[in-house]
Amino acid sequence: MDFMTRDTPRTATTRPLRRDAERNRQRIIAAAREVFRERGFETTLDDVAHHAGLGVGTVYRRFPNKEHLVEAMLAERLDQVAELAGKAMKDADAWTAFQEFLWQAAELLTGDRGLHDVLLSTQFGHDRVAQARDRLVPVIRDLVQRAKETGQLRADFEPEDLPLLFKMIGAVAEYTHTVAPDAWRRYVGLLMDSLRAAPGPSTPLPVPALDIDALQCAMDQPCRTRVP
Repeated sequence: MDFMTRDTPRTATTRPLRRDAERNRQRIIAAAREVFRERGFETTLDDVAHHAGLGVGTVYRRFPNKEHLVEAMLAERLDQVAELAGKAMKDADAWTAFQEFLWQAAELLTGDRGLHDVLLSTQFGHDRVAQARDRLVPVIRDLVQRAKETGQLRADFEPEDLPLLFKMIGAVAEYTHTVAPDAWRRYVGLLMDSLRAAPGPSTPLPVPALDIDALQCAMDQPCRTRVP
């Protein structure tokens, strides 16, 4: 599922959870977010239950399988992305607003390996995800269109380009996280310049390029997978 793909949400009737059940649900989601952030989609419900300090049965009662849990997390993340886009829209300068959104959304993505793993997946599309996506899509389109209309964002850029750009940024973050956790910021800076409609001042690159040793380490699988 990518956040620019729209599906019609299915009709569902749900009962409000008791307070203790809702607390457990939020505890499970919080624990899952931490575990998925580190391990990605390889995480199991048993891993989440252990991290949350809850019985496996409690987790399975709330989420019958991993896909349902990922959908709940992803819906909340999409809500956060929509909030970032809505906040950016309040900036009077359309290009600044677009840059602000891209940077902040990239920050969210690179800090969450689980989100990186499922961003372009087609496995997740239940009601909450569809509702979150329907909230996000028009705001993203407005943000992009406004920047294009001012002549600052290149005219051939489309909102559907964003998921793939975020996937690219997430891949850089995953590739370099043990040797230079902030290296992705350099490439967002380079990316911003490529999105300008016309040449302008170069975006200051916030971090230096990897030196030869760090690059070699990033290319070496054992080095990349060791704990920092």
